[in-house]
Amino acid sequence: MYTTYRLKTEELDADFLDSLRVLFKNKTIEIAVCEAEPDADDETAYLLRSPDNRKRLMEAIENVRQGHTVQVDLDNWNR
Repeated sequence: MYTTYRLKTEELDADFLDSLRVLFKNKTIEIAVCEAEPDADDETAYLLRSPDNRKRLMEAIENVRQGHTVQVDLDNWNR
């Protein structure tokens, strides 16, 4: 199993370690640590920065709220 956790250093506590012990009971695990990009904390905020992305996401949200379905022509998907 491969699991990625993204958390702030102040969230590293005994409860977090206990959850790892339960999830990976009697297993050998490997822990790799890297500093996340500052903007990676909220992918939605990152996507909303671009005016084009923002418009598209907001339209999609409104479509879902109104119960509209989205149709995709898979025959022309890669063209």
